[in-house]
Amino acid sequence: MPALNSEFLKVISERGYLHQCTDLDTLDQRAVDGMVTAYVGYDATADSLHIGNLVSIMMLHWMQQTGHRPIVLMGGGTTKVGDPSGRDETRRLLTDEQINANISGIRQTFDRFLTFGDDGNGALLVNNADWLDKLQYIPFLRDVGQHFTINRMLTFDSVKLRLDREQPLTFLEFNYMILQAYDFLELAQRHDCALQMGGSDQWGNIINGVELGRRVDNKSLFGLTTPLITTSSGAKMGKTAAGAVWLSAEKFSPYDYWQFWRNTEDGDVARFLRLFTTMPLDEIAKLEALEGAEINDAKKVLATEATRLMHGSEAADSAADTARQTFEAGTVAESLPTIEIPRDDLAAGMAVFALLAAAGLTASNSESRRLIKGGGCRVNDVAVKDEKAEIGLDALDGDGVIKLSAGKKRHVLVRPV
Repeated sequence: MPALNSEFLKVISERGYLHQCTDLDTLDQRAVDGMVTAYVGYDATADSLHIGNLVSIMMLHWMQQTGHRPIVLMGGGTTKVGDPSGRDETRRLLTDEQINANISGIRQTFDRFLTFGDDGNGALLVNNADWLDKLQYIPFLRDVGQHFTINRMLTFDSVKLRLDREQPLTFLEFNYMILQAYDFLELAQRHDCALQMGGSDQWGNIINGVELGRRVDNKSLFGLTTPLITTSSGAKMGKTAAGAVWLSAEKFSPYDYWQFWRNTEDGDVARFLRLFTTMPLDEIAKLEALEGAEINDAKKVLATEATRLMHGSEAADSAADTARQTFEAGTVAESLPTIEIPRDDLAAGMAVFALLAAAGLTASNSESRRLIKGGGCRVNDVAVKDEKAEIGLDALDGDGVIKLSAGKKRHVLVRPV
């Protein structure tokens, strides 16, 4: 890779975000000469983003921190179509009301990472429904569709994978890549946006936008992607037994978020510190040098700093303290995640395997049984050995709760109501 001169590209390269770029040298010079405006698009399929979106969010954060302007493009329009990238089935269609509610929920996450404003390099949140909903079909086909060939579109991975697996790809979804390219053109015209960023799976879609800007307006646009983030063991990052790691505190508690990072594999700690915290690189290098049991100290730093960025200092410190009390002092901390179970269910006796699934500690009853068979389930710190064991009101401790554990690091308090 050539030597980089702009602070933005230096930072994202040193911290591990940079994977591909359409014209790295020219973009580097543009970023040296003045402020560059860049965007990342997010479809509003849920009321929260998940940890798979965090790399691109961090890229927008570093862009603003190095003097450039980030745009968060919400897909109020494209959510109605569905991105076929990485999917084997058609996305469920949402109403306008559902999409707008989801956008409102997602906005709260970006407030943690960006400073929004109309002046200077203040971040912008833009909704592509503002222009996509107004498109007239025939003029759009004539003015924009002429720049795309079916031959080329069929070569993109998002299309090839679906066809190779003989999974249906609707004409609606097939249009997605054209609409994403059109988004880039609109943002270039409206906000002088010159750069689109995204994951490596978006490379083909991003290239489409770069080329459309050149053909329609003779604009010099750029694309930049991040690598696919996997763990040292090769697993896709962000999957847990209980499901997705959401960025919303309502969908995934700060304590669970802290624990997710605390459970990072040894070989990933330094890389994740660079990607998912704002710690200086020299401090990360010191943590990277730790060996043996001391790696756990680096994991706690990662967990606390990542949680601080997402949920604030108070939540991060509380999660760290809860973990210390739970694991080191052996006490039941009040701030552990709590679920409420009908008192009548417990009074009648409830299968431990069912309670594990209800608490989100496992994804299913069968997974719960496997956990119990393997000796990984504990009730009030006592191992459960019988997969058919039941739990009742007699298990309540002096605080009126039951501590339910899956493995050594995941705990939930069960409270009857």
